[in-house]
Amino acid sequence: MTKKGQFGSSLNEECGIFALHKVVDAGVLAYYGLHSLQHRGQEACGIATSDDSRILTRKGKGLVTDVFDKARLDEISDNAVHALGHVLYNNYGSNIQENIQPIMVRSHQGAFAVAHNGEIVNAGQLRYELEQEGSIFQGTSDTEVVAHLIQRAKGSMAEKILAACKQMQGAYSMVIMTKNTMYAVRDPLGLRPLCLARLNGGYAISSESCAFTIVNADFVRDIRPGELLKMGKEQFESLQFAPERAPSICAMEYIYFSRPDSDIDGINVHASRKACGRELARQDNVQADIVVGVPDSSLSASQGYAEESGLPNEMGLIKNRYIGRTFIRPRQSDRDRGVKMKLSAVRSIVSGKSVVLVDDSIVRGTTCKRIVSHLFSAGAREVHVRIASAPLCNPCFYGIDLHSKDELIASRLSVEEICAYIGATSLRYLPLETMYKIMGQSICSACFTGNYPIPIPEKNPLYDFDRV
Repeated sequence: MTKKGQFGSSLNEECGIFALHKVVDAGVLAYYGLHSLQHRGQEACGIATSDDSRILTRKGKGLVTDVFDKARLDEISDNAVHALGHVLYNNYGSNIQENIQPIMVRSHQGAFAVAHNGEIVNAGQLRYELEQEGSIFQGTSDTEVVAHLIQRAKGSMAEKILAACKQMQGAYSMVIMTKNTMYAVRDPLGLRPLCLARLNGGYAISSESCAFTIVNADFVRDIRPGELLKMGKEQFESLQFAPERAPSICAMEYIYFSRPDSDIDGINVHASRKACGRELARQDNVQADIVVGVPDSSLSASQGYAEESGLPNEMGLIKNRYIGRTFIRPRQSDRDRGVKMKLSAVRSIVSGKSVVLVDDSIVRGTTCKRIVSHLFSAGAREVHVRIASAPLCNPCFYGIDLHSKDELIASRLSVEEICAYIGATSLRYLPLETMYKIMGQSICSACFTGNYPIPIPEKNPLYDFDRV
């Protein structure tokens, strides 16, 4: 959603949305919902609230607990019954203040706020066309492009949103809030997650179902690909603007990004990761002493591997809980330093042992290389790396920080060469066909196969953020 360059040097990210409609104390509850989605974005956050008469917005850089102290929450919580919150991940932080969501639009037609998770692949072209027609932009977010498209369209708000959707290509889950109505929309392929719950006579919308637990909301269903939900004062409407189909949810939601207690399109994240670990063990014949999972997103897979293989599942790595994810750190130097600070090997557990190290993926190889080195330094006799997904060989253009093929080690090296680079005793990946069996044939696997479900436009020479 926020990038320095739309193509070529594009900066992609994951974000999270949490919204409430017709719920008492909506502002405070949105705070708790966003806290549950903090893993999806750690650079900035924002909450817009409404008491049915006006929209107030507060946002800033930092974690939810840093941005929203009691005073700030009080400012937006008084009599609020609607709320729209967003957590942002932005790689380089360029223009981050202007890019923090929700983005507000105020005009004689009425105000609305919009929050978005995903990436509009033709945003560069749309932005250029909008500027030619007089639109003025404050930031570099494609969410701002969406806001302009909605504002310039004609008809009711639902018609304006649908008109915008017809022009957009890419992955998007969005929530748009007016002073008394909430709209939730998911792209025609369902690449990004979005789900619905009931709460105290009203509704909750979230990128992941795990956020419903903290506010005691009752999960209803996932929003369907190509569906627009309209939640008004009295009415609840569903508009299907694209043919119904099975969601092409991003495979990395199951593998890495989502919390294990989330259910996405009918599949529990923990269960899918555990099944991947089981399949790794079934297809393996390595002789080892213990299984060690890389905290946190690989622990479910390591549990599955251990149960299937009969090996003890040990806590051979300890995570420093106060360090953020290295996968989504913007600079390589930050990633290297973050890995050193983030994980410690437990010498008394791994010393003298042949270790099966289970991880969810290898992206650049830096993290895995460091972890293998930690284990050997702690006295491990062997380190057999087992990856609970297929090799990542291709960039993602739909909202994940895989922005350059050159950065993906599996696009340049064979499995044997990767094994040598990370210093492991052996290395195996989970076959793609096994992933399909567990997660469904319709998942988006473009980062593994290079087969993109939505064509990626070439870099637009007319509009390039690198020249701005």
